[in-house]
This record gives sequence, C-alpha cells and structure tokens, in this order.
Amino acid sequence: MITPWEVSGEVNYNKVVEEFGAKLIGSLFKELGEDLPPMLKRGLYFSHRDFDKFMNAMKSGKRVAILTGRGPSGPVHIGHLIPFMVAKWFQDKFGVDVIIPISDDEKFLVKENLSYEEARSYAVENAKSILSLGFDKNKTKILIDFENTDIYRFAARVAKKITYSTAKAVYGMNDSMNIGWIFYPAVNAAHILLPGLLGYDATLVPIGIDQDPHLKIARDVAPKLNLPKPAAIHSKFLPSLIGETKMSSSKGNAIWLTDDEETVKKKIMKYALTGGRETLKLQREMGGEPEKCVVFQWLKYVFEEDDSKLKQIQEECKSGKRMCGECKEYLASKIWNLLKKLQENREKVKLEDYKFDLIIP
Repeated sequence: MITPWEVSGEVNYNKVVEEFGAKLIGSLFKELGEDLPPMLKRGLYFSHRDFDKFMNAMKSGKRVAILTGRGPSGPVHIGHLIPFMVAKWFQDKFGVDVIIPISDDEKFLVKENLSYEEARSYAVENAKSILSLGFDKNKTKILIDFENTDIYRFAARVAKKITYSTAKAVYGMNDSMNIGWIFYPAVNAAHILLPGLLGYDATLVPIGIDQDPHLKIARDVAPKLNLPKPAAIHSKFLPSLIGETKMSSSKGNAIWLTDDEETVKKKIMKYALTGGRETLKLQREMGGEPEKCVVFQWLKYVFEEDDSKLKQIQEECKSGKRMCGECKEYLASKIWNLLKKLQENREKVKLEDYKFDLIIP
C-alpha cells in the first residue's frame, strides 16, 4: 500500500512507476554534470514526470523554481531531510529559487491526536531545521499555511477544478475522513502550482513516490488554470534503521536532527540492520551481504560522497575483511558530522529572513 499518508509492505518500484504512469529516470541525471549528490547518482531518485522538460527550461535560462514541502507532525528526522538536500544542491549548482510550503493544516486535519497549537509549533521548528541546510536567503521562501492564509484564495480556485470523484479515485477518500482532510488536496495542489501562478516558467518537485498523487492532481488542474504543469522526480524510501520500508517518526530508532553524538552512535549500534553473518568466523569466511544492509544503503544513498570509498567498503564487506561494527561506527561519524553542522546553523536561522509575504494575485 502506497498513499500520501501510509506506506506498508514490500515495494516493487517498477510496478509502482507503471501503475502511477511515471517514467524511469534512466540517464537523465547525467546531463546535470559530474558532481551529483549520492541520492541522484546512485538511484535513490529513480522516476520522474517531465524532468527532461524542466531541465530544458532551466538550461535555456527560463525562470524556474524547486518546490518541496513538509507536513509537520513532529521533529525532523534524516529521512525527511532528503528532498531538501536535493533542492539545496540544485540551488547551489544552478542558482534556482526554492519555495518550501509547510502544511501544518494538513497534519492538524489528518492526525487525530495533534492539536492546533502543536501543529503551529511544529511548523516553526520544522522550518528552522530545514533552513539549517543553508539555503540562500535571497532565493528561498518558506510558506506556512496557518500563517500565510492567503493561500486559501488560490486553493479555492484550484478546488473548483477538482471533482470529488477524482479526489476519491486518486486518494481513496472515504466517509470516515473529516471534510477538512477531503479539501486538503486542493491546498496541496495550490502549493505545487504556486510558482506558476507567480510567473515561473517551470517547477520541479522532488518528492517520495508516495506523494505522487498530489502531483497527479496538480498536473490535472494546471491547464484548467492556464498554468504550466509541474515536473517531479520521485525517490524510493530510505529504509528505517531496523529495515522497515520507510522511516517512521513514531518509532524510537529514527535519527532526529536534534540528536547528540552519543545518541546517534547508540542508535546506529543498537538498531541498524546489517548484512553480516551470524558470527565473526562466518563473516570472515563468507563475507557480508551489503545489498541487505541498511548501514550500506544509508552510506550509498546519502552519506558517502566518494565513489571509490563506497566501492572499497562494499568489496571489503563481501570479502570478509570488514566487520559490521566498523561500518556502523563509520556511518555514525558521517551522520554526526552532518547533524553537528545543522545544529550549529540552526542557532543562526532567522525565520523572518525567509518568510513569504504572500499576496495571491
């Protein structure tokens, strides 16, 4: 099952792409240059909608934007950070504008036990955590729904173009959902289409594949409002430390951006699933299985920039030369190096520097 609100079971990504009507990335990322981040060059982002058209617009000097958001129902963990790392890379390399909608309204409506006050608080805290990546103040805007309520003026226009039968077919709406939840897809589509409304020629939305229904709605509505269809690149799910398909905020093994060095190391050493054998003797004789190892996947898709170093780790694992504890310690150090920088940056973030003084035309 894959919906914007729930992911369960083993995911066949080729089947998902076919069912969603998307396309595999293939070699498209190679056109962006040689210095790709791990998540782009090693297959974490694997499918797309019109990414080729977005690249053409960007290369031809047209006004383009990256849009990716966050629904805050708790603190930010490593998995949440990935699309923003991609957006930051595009901004650094190509100078594109980045728009970050924070949908505190969605989480308030969807999460039964989340209060209005908690949703508002998480929105601010999440925004600061995301901005700690170091986005350019002159090229980045944060939009918080409960604060920038002007978005409703655009969402209403979007809602008028979406039938209930379409929303039901795309999202699996049912009678138990509150009416705010049922309306929210219009708000999300308004987020996605906002750059087009503000005059951008093309928009790219880096998202997890589970969020693609939002793109389908937005792309369906776009021509009805005389706006450009947004493009998207889809990521696979970065597994949780214990090997679940998708990292969960409700589990105690997530790596939070607020974790200290000791906590990071303890979580990795205690929870991280490896591809190691039952005993050290068997590990040395048979070698490990990096393709089954969460530690290796985290290094491969996020934390190890150096291709030769990753290859060395893989070969030493398979040969039995490298033990799982060594890989765990290496991953923990990589994670802490990132978190330490983000925590230092977060103290300097002034949210007012990025807030969207939004006036919907």
